[in-house]
Amino acid sequence: MSRKVKKFGMYFMLIVVSIISIFPIFWMVIASTNRSVDVIGGKLTVGTYLLENYKTLVSQQPIWGNFWNSCRYTVAVTVFALIISSLAGYGFEIYKDKKKEKIYALVLITMMIPFVALMVPLFKMYSKLGLLNTVLGFMLPSLATPLLIMMFRTNAKAFPPSIIEASRIDGLSEFGIFFRMYIPSMKSVFAAAGVVTFMNSWNNFLWAKVIMSDSSTQTMPMLISNLTSGYKTDYGMLMLAVLITTIPTAIVFFTLQKNFVEGITGSVK
Repeated sequence: MSRKVKKFGMYFMLIVVSIISIFPIFWMVIASTNRSVDVIGGKLTVGTYLLENYKTLVSQQPIWGNFWNSCRYTVAVTVFALIISSLAGYGFEIYKDKKKEKIYALVLITMMIPFVALMVPLFKMYSKLGLLNTVLGFMLPSLATPLLIMMFRTNAKAFPPSIIEASRIDGLSEFGIFFRMYIPSMKSVFAAAGVVTFMNSWNNFLWAKVIMSDSSTQTMPMLISNLTSGYKTDYGMLMLAVLITTIPTAIVFFTLQKNFVEGITGSVK
């Protein structure tokens, strides 16, 4: 009897947590189909104003231009961040050097510095270099993060040294070992790091707001911010913009969900 009670309690808690987690998404979808007054009134049924909200959104904001900006910025950051951070993590673990650990400690210490404290000096430096309103200016602060380097180094410990030695004997170069041996065996780690990097870059608002001052270079989070900055907010249109913004991250996460779990838990195939 006690076993059944425990099982019931476990499933009950899972159902409650699932409802709490899913409800904001459900409300966002429902709100995007209703008028602003219905959203404010707490209406929780599907409305008929989805097309009207879309027409209003497209007429007032360059949503698809901002969507394209977010896509190209995020894909560029994700690809280059994975390559640079994985090379750094692999190098810290595989190549032995007395000073390596001190450098690695300095890299980890930078995790304690809030990004807000770096924005002003970064903005001044990038403005002098002519990197304002550029993809490179958006990318640079995210290309080698301590979190990704630590993740790749931790998982590189599971990479068999015998494979490296055998590859060297066969005449494979160090970069050949990395790209042809290390990367294929760390697919789950790359998937997990890719999901984290993609989501962080896609949802990046603060740095994008600082570095991207031109309206033609703005991203989706900046567009959503613009929708709430007027005297009157159209919540139906706002929720539709939020829904469109959420779709890419949801697709990436659910596509790589299995590999994401494996990569976070340190599983290597």
